Amino acid sequence: MNKVFLIGNLTRDPELTETAGGVSVCHFAIAVNRNYSSSDGERQTDFFNVTAWRGLADTVARYTKKGNKVAVTGSIQIRNYEDNQGVRRTAVDVIAQDIEFLTARSAAAGDDFYDAPASAPAQSGAPAKKKPTLQSFDDDGDIPF
Repeated sequence: MNKVFLIGNLTRDPELTETAGGVSVCHFAIAVNRNYSSSDGERQTDFFNVTAWRGLADTVARYTKKGNKVAVTGSIQIRNYEDNQGVRRTAVDVIAQDIEFLTARSAAAGDDFYDAPASAPAQSGAPAKKKPTLQSFDDDGDIPF
């Protein structure tokens, strides 16, 4: 079974591209801290390249940025290639099957990123947005279905 679970922070903004066939693909990397520290007390970190496809790629590119914490579930893919000097190299990639965003929305991109329409210009001196309030629910005990 080839299954990996990683929790880490994006090391750069995700890069969204399309294949020649029009399929979305998103590449990003995450830094994952190890559970232990070295002899000098410093925590070790591993860096993983992650690839997401199709709708997941679009979602990651839209809602994450450098520094966001994510949980990635996927599989490991090993590929071999030849670099510019003709040296044979091996790369390890994680192919994402599921990604959960662990950074709060307000910390992820600012409140305006999620709440404001894309065409709304920022207005200086405008009153702050009001948070939605919950309305009371009249539960008379009847099941609505």
